[in-house]
Amino acid sequence: MTKILIIEDDPLMLRMYQKIFKFEGFEVEIATNGEEGIEKTRSYKPTLILLDIMMPKMNGLQVLEKLKSEPDLKKIPVIMLTNLAGSQDAEKALGLGAVKYIVKSEFDPKQVTNMVKEILAGYTRDAIPSVKS
Repeated sequence: MTKILIIEDDPLMLRMYQKIFKFEGFEVEIATNGEEGIEKTRSYKPTLILLDIMMPKMNGLQVLEKLKSEPDLKKIPVIMLTNLAGSQDAEKALGLGAVKYIVKSEFDPKQVTNMVKEILAGYTRDAIPSVKS
């Protein structure tokens, strides 16, 4: 089963995305801050990570940098899912190795789910649910 790790400190966003991805047939684990996110990545070994930027303890860019510096974790695709719409943040995240930068307010959860499926289809050979436009 495809495993998604959502690293997000907003409880409403976290619950909403957790429910949507479970409904879509994914196994979902959550973390509410950057440090917990790194620990969960090491133990859970997700197929893909959804990562917020503005979080306590470590921000998403610091988490991304740490994940990409560890040989066992650096191949896991990371999607930045944030409310920061600045192009500098997007450029920095993509430069650090994020595969996509999604501004939460610009897409509904179903669109985000479809983007995740498209990315996974390119990264895995497992059976991924088909993407409906």
